[in-house]
Amino acid sequence: MMSKVVSFIFSISEIESSFVVINWCWRTLKTPTMKSPAEIVEGMLKNDAFSQLLNMKIIALDLGTCTLRCPVTKAATNGFGIAHGGLSYALADSALAFAANTRGQQCVSIDTQISHLAKVQLGDTLTANCIELHRGKTTGTYQVRIENQDHRLVAFFSGTVFVSDQNW
Repeated sequence: MMSKVVSFIFSISEIESSFVVINWCWRTLKTPTMKSPAEIVEGMLKNDAFSQLLNMKIIALDLGTCTLRCPVTKAATNGFGIAHGGLSYALADSALAFAANTRGQQCVSIDTQISHLAKVQLGDTLTANCIELHRGKTTGTYQVRIENQDHRLVAFFSGTVFVSDQNW
């Protein structure tokens, strides 16, 4: 019975020694602390004059997802007195950019497509919800649903990003 106890204590001691070595290696080799999704996106938005011009606001943010909101102002209407299609495109494009970059690697869009499904009026509030469908080593695929304040789907956007090896 005694040999089993001694053996058990010896095994624990070995594990503790291994842990100390592993812990020392990890502290020695670790990279600088990665920024949080919020820190990355807030920094991007701070430098994004166009998104600021359109008064885009971050509503929700997590790894691979982003929800943005913006108002439809007179400055964003077209010759028909309705929202210019570029407004919903810009909102979706920004949601895509923010969602794709939340994982800490710098990403840029390489292919996008939008379908405008319903008329958007002056005074409406648009909400873009972007989700990640696929994230690989070098590309990611996303979809964005844009709804008005009545939760009516007004546009559908899809995009592919290039995932660079540059970190935030």
